[in-house]
Amino acid sequence: MPSIFLYVAIALFFALLSSRLMKVVRLPNVTGYLLTGILIGPFVLGLAFNGGDFMHAGDPTVSPVAAMLDNLQWISELALGFIAFTIGSSFQLQSIKKVGKRIIVITVLEALGASLLVFLGLMIAHFISNGRIGWDLVLTLSAIASATAPAATLMVIKQYKARGPLVDTLLPVVALDDAAALILFAVLFSAAKSVAGSSAFSFYETLVKPLLSIVISLAIGALFGLIVSLASRFFKSRANRTIWIIFSICACLGLYHLFQQPYMGSFELSSLLMCMMAGAFYVNLRKDALATLEVIERITPVIFMLFFVLSGADLDLSIFAGDAVLFLLFAAGFYLVFRVLGKWAGAYLGATLTHCEPQVRKYLGIALIPQAGVAIGLATSAGKSLSVINPEVGGMITAIILTSTIVYELVGPALTKMALSKAGEIPARG
Repeated sequence: MPSIFLYVAIALFFALLSSRLMKVVRLPNVTGYLLTGILIGPFVLGLAFNGGDFMHAGDPTVSPVAAMLDNLQWISELALGFIAFTIGSSFQLQSIKKVGKRIIVITVLEALGASLLVFLGLMIAHFISNGRIGWDLVLTLSAIASATAPAATLMVIKQYKARGPLVDTLLPVVALDDAAALILFAVLFSAAKSVAGSSAFSFYETLVKPLLSIVISLAIGALFGLIVSLASRFFKSRANRTIWIIFSICACLGLYHLFQQPYMGSFELSSLLMCMMAGAFYVNLRKDALATLEVIERITPVIFMLFFVLSGADLDLSIFAGDAVLFLLFAAGFYLVFRVLGKWAGAYLGATLTHCEPQVRKYLGIALIPQAGVAIGLATSAGKSLSVINPEVGGMITAIILTSTIVYELVGPALTKMALSKAGEIPARG
């Protein structure tokens, strides 16, 4: 079995080759990275090292490749931290004052739109399937539907150097979307657990604790943004300031795990909100912040590339080989279609109510389709929790989200590029 360093080298090599191929077929690099991950993951390349056992290829105790992927998960966490910090750094007060009210309105409506439409769609599926799609599954998937993948969107914007009203609206909406998703998930999943019979309704667990988690996340992020900005007074070189930013991101990620411990109250904080707030405070407290952020942009491409390769490699393709694959595809199809409709309708309504530019009204919803890291994290958490009560439901949640993620992450970046192009915000290359 190759060493973990050789595996990373293979990942980078084929990801770079895929970026050239994507230019030929005119697709975003993100799509190529995800396909690379699938090809070098445990379900394709990994079969050569576990005797061709496809059904257990994702099990780290059976597959050496799956075991290596487990050891590389910190890269994905770090990448999401950098992505959140970068998005937060786009929250300059001047821009927020210009678009602040409409961003909140659009975010609330597109998040609620996705959740509501998925709920209605899965409610129809519930009756068609004679109750096999239970209300616990309906509520949980409705909550997860509101989440959007900031990583894919950010990568497409950076790759094509997109600029304009659509981008100015899209970035903050994608950033705030995670806050809305966390609130919706906390409320609806608590209801799902009550329906499943795991616990009685608790006002503290359903409303108070989720709100506390968000407030604590924002406060921690603001604190580290302040620390980095103060440190910049004494550390003048870009290299040292860059290290302070990396310190703040790692500290936020570490505290996210620390607060999950029982002795810290078992709070499910948001590492994304923490890092986003740190970036927002830093860029507004330091006038020279953009110079340091340019250095960050130079070191993050390799981290982002590995993040998407690992995301592709983590997709459990064995879900397509089980006996319930037709039922899985049926449920996933309802989720896929109604989430897209909800995102588009909610974004269009919000952009119309706030008098956004025509290109924002038309194309914002299309650019919000990608879904990955946050959704997978919520699905994994929900799956583990509900599996204690009903293993079939827990596994079904994870399977549906992973199935939809394959589609969203392969098609979503291309749709985001199309939306930006149609809006006239991708500059022509001379």
